[in-house]
Amino acid sequence: MTDEQLMLIAIEEAALAKHHDDVPIGALIVLNGEILSRRHNERELLNDPTAHAEILAIQDAAKKLGTSRLDGATLVTTLEPCLMCAGAALNARVARVVFGAEDPKAGALGSLYQVGCDPRLNHEYSVLPRVLQNECGDLLTNFFQSKRD
Repeated sequence: MTDEQLMLIAIEEAALAKHHDDVPIGALIVLNGEILSRRHNERELLNDPTAHAEILAIQDAAKKLGTSRLDGATLVTTLEPCLMCAGAALNARVARVVFGAEDPKAGALGSLYQVGCDPRLNHEYSVLPRVLQNECGDLLTNFFQSKRD
């Protein structure tokens, strides 16, 4: 599957968050062409500030593989990961992160920080930004607009 096809799946996953009033962010973990996990934000559902889509997807993939290391895996997410999620990807040893919309207020893979490619850290991963950026951004814009209406 292409990065765009995977992002479309992440967008579908993100849309599920609206059922429990969470910010619509979706994430996948992909390894050797297989989707190991797919999750959406569940912060409001679980009353857990760490229940970001990326964290949940990483946890599910690690459980499925029976290891804390996701060597060779790709994290696909609809929004540029925050510092916590970028750090989790680092600690999980993913090889690559693909994201949709940039996050100028909290993004840790280019907007505010460069966590994925900081040589001072013990691991680095490649980052592909802005895949289907408009579609991913529209999800967020529509969600927050509906909150204001």
